[in-house]
Amino acid sequence: MFTEIKSIALRSQATFLQDLAGVAALTVILVVGLYLPGAI
Repeated sequence: MFTEIKSIALRSQATFLQDLAGVAALTVILVVGLYLPGAI
């Protein structure tokens, strides 16, 4: 199982940073969306 995960990680190395940026953006949107009603 570990070898399969390692193989997948090596194949998708090019898109990993894009995926990480997408996760960060979605997290920011979620946090802002949750705090926005309290700020108004």
